[in-house]
Amino acid sequence: MKSLEIPAEKARLTEVLDFVLGFAEELGFEEKELFQIKICTEEIFVNVASYAYAPDTGLITVTADGGVDPLTVTLSFIDSGTPFDPLAKPDPAKDRPLSQAKKGGLGIFITKRLMDEVSYSYQDGRNVMTIRKTCPVNGEKP
Repeated sequence: MKSLEIPAEKARLTEVLDFVLGFAEELGFEEKELFQIKICTEEIFVNVASYAYAPDTGLITVTADGGVDPLTVTLSFIDSGTPFDPLAKPDPAKDRPLSQAKKGGLGIFITKRLMDEVSYSYQDGRNVMTIRKTCPVNGEKP
């Protein structure tokens, strides 16, 4: 497992993406999955940077773990900011176009669709958001 501790500031997004995507690329993830991982990492990191410590700032720890049989990456985003479970909000109504959805929450909705597992917990005074992506083998579902 690798980890990166960094100030939760939007200006640091590139460093987080370099860390996460570099790890996933080393494991063997290809362009489509790397793009999906990028979208979800950006969503989670920007949410923490924008809201967890507002109006101040604090640290975020990003951990990356994975394996190649099956090809899997697990990312955790850990902060000591205000407790907030982004998964508690219901998904947008399925009978409405996304363009009519209420502002906020679409990024988490997309994250839930792109990742194989998404979880949140509050442990020891810290928010822990974890996402997992597993590559299908020979076109099979993970």
